[in-house]
Amino acid sequence: MHGPKGSRRKQSEYALALAEKQKLRFQYGVLERQFRRYFQIALTRRGVTGQILLQLLETRLDNVVFRLGIGCSRSSARQMVSHGHVLVNGRKVDISSYNCKAGDKVSVRNHPNSRSLAARNMELTQITAVPDWLVMDKEQFTGEVSRIPSREEIAPIVNEQLIVELYSR
Repeated sequence: MHGPKGSRRKQSEYALALAEKQKLRFQYGVLERQFRRYFQIALTRRGVTGQILLQLLETRLDNVVFRLGIGCSRSSARQMVSHGHVLVNGRKVDISSYNCKAGDKVSVRNHPNSRSLAARNMELTQITAVPDWLVMDKEQFTGEVSRIPSREEIAPIVNEQLIVELYSR
């Protein structure tokens, strides 16, 4: 009697765009305020805003650690970064939102706890391949951001154009 109705209402354009934005936010584990800041940065840069937004999110340090396979999930990669297990260009960086640039070398700290944690995570993630825009040296626990990824390499599960339209209202 009170179950699903036969005729569901069609979702509005706003609801669809909002759902896309939320999908992307939850995928990268970013809060609304931070996501809005990324969008503002993407707006000021030259190029396609949606594509630049995706590149900014993809080159976050926690995501790079996840893509390299050092963290088995984005949240575990984020925890590794915040606990100081990760070095960027030989310096400890514990800010998960740090934006990596082309040529940055990401490595695991030369400490037994850090190395064992990274080794355990790499065993769990050895099925997934490292993307082309990253270079990984599994023996040395180091990786390098060779270049900024293109839209095709990121292959998001969302339509970023709807997100741009949502914020442009």
